[in-house]
Amino acid sequence: MLLTGAEIICECLLEQGVDTVFGYPGGAALNTYDALYEYRDKIKHVLTAHEQGASHAADGYARSTGRVGVVMTTSGPGATNIVTGIATANIDSIPVVAITGNVTTDQLGRDSFQEVDIVDIVKPITKASYLVERVEDLAPTIRKAFALAQEGRKGPVLVDVPKDVTANKTEFTPAEPEQPPVFAVKNPESVRVIQDMIRKSKRPMIYAGGGILSGNASPEFKAFAELIDAPVCGSLMGLGCIPASHPLCMGNIGMHGGYETSMATAECDLMIACGARFSDRVAGDREKFGEQATIIQLEIDEKEINKNVCVDEYLLGDVKESLIALTVGLEQQSHTDWIKQIGEWKHHFDNKKLPESEYPLPKDILDAVNEIKSDDDIIATDVGQHQMWVAQYSKIEKNKTLLTSGGMGTMGYGMGAAIGAQTANPDKRVFLITGDGSFHMNLNELVTMKSYDLPVIILVMNNTVLGMVRQWQKLFYGSRFSQTDPHRATDFTALANAFGVEGMRINTKEDIKPVLKKAFDLKKTVVIDCRISPDQNVLPMIPPGKTVNEIITEM
Repeated sequence: MLLTGAEIICECLLEQGVDTVFGYPGGAALNTYDALYEYRDKIKHVLTAHEQGASHAADGYARSTGRVGVVMTTSGPGATNIVTGIATANIDSIPVVAITGNVTTDQLGRDSFQEVDIVDIVKPITKASYLVERVEDLAPTIRKAFALAQEGRKGPVLVDVPKDVTANKTEFTPAEPEQPPVFAVKNPESVRVIQDMIRKSKRPMIYAGGGILSGNASPEFKAFAELIDAPVCGSLMGLGCIPASHPLCMGNIGMHGGYETSMATAECDLMIACGARFSDRVAGDREKFGEQATIIQLEIDEKEINKNVCVDEYLLGDVKESLIALTVGLEQQSHTDWIKQIGEWKHHFDNKKLPESEYPLPKDILDAVNEIKSDDDIIATDVGQHQMWVAQYSKIEKNKTLLTSGGMGTMGYGMGAAIGAQTANPDKRVFLITGDGSFHMNLNELVTMKSYDLPVIILVMNNTVLGMVRQWQKLFYGSRFSQTDPHRATDFTALANAFGVEGMRINTKEDIKPVLKKAFDLKKTVVIDCRISPDQNVLPMIPPGKTVNEIITEM
């Protein structure tokens, strides 16, 4: 077939099984968008209010489906507006392909209108970035981008296509999509060594990371945890790799993890990190993190071995393959006393009375969300105190049902992610848990939710301050609240109505369940203004660079 470059882009997307793209048109991308018009019955395009929203939507689509998310933009500011979304996907290992337009090849490097060297801009935050200067190279480059995004440790890839390349024609030959290779365990001789370590352990624990989810290894992981009878402490990205209701699931680990997960880290004799990278928000003082334990790492990315924490042994390969290898020939283990001890730590604060508050409590709101949502429904978050409350209180029973910016900590991520997830999963309900600070960043995407009739329930934990930064100012800056009380007068219910969506408010504890049920039953976009206390803190908290011995349990 003799096709234009723009038509080749669409054909390649269809080859890769893409049914939805997120984006925003512009001059340099006009040929591509003209082709999308012809392909509109095969490829759905979701027009967001801003390119950043489109990049986060592609990310949310990918996280909630396990497929590659696609974002398309024009050149210049259209391309630079997706940089934050690309960086967010990169650090969390999310497969996204970005296709940007650019000026014609003869105008490159001349500071032309809306020209920017996006390929070099994103090199540090992508697996690869390509400039396609010949239409003959377009199909191979797009195919390479999709293969690379899904290969090994997943991540974003950018393809920049000048306008004349999308107009020029060449012969197009269809091809089957390249299947990502399976990374077999590269050091199988270590399997028996690790199995012996497991047999000798009296107090094992598993530190579970997002690699389990991106590696589609949740069933194998659950079987492994049960076989070695070890408590599972999940990073923010690892939540959902084992059901929250499972007796071995101990919840979130790290700075705002539970007392039990912090104590398990400090008292275990064997720590197995699965698809986790020992982030500073988990490890704290990396020299002392798990210093009493033998540490094992199961990792696909060789650069992550011994990068943050020195380990005693490791398996390098797909986490699924590593887990399968470890289970073969390993007997059922039992650690009843150790599990019982962690259970006691889990109830360490049960008798601690929460401070009286005239405001509804975040825990009560999230408990109500747990009651009304199904296990298949999806929670997206922004970044801040509300994100940590979700990690502490939300019951994540299935993988790919918690979407959150873990490594980048991107405020404003949640609106786009919720759009992507709800678009990809029309039979599920998406709950966006956000804060007033994060919500202000990308609230323009309410117009997208309304335009596409997406029944997302948005709960704004509205404490009228920048809660997490303010909490740090309380603890470490002598309560000098510099620029964390913005005195904004936004009426979120009126704002929602202005966008044509439903606006509701939770003022008291008694409002929580009836308002949430009303919102759920509407099956429309709803914004719920949850008026929580500005002095509500996220506790417990291990200060940055510290250990569980310095845990803060009250302010």
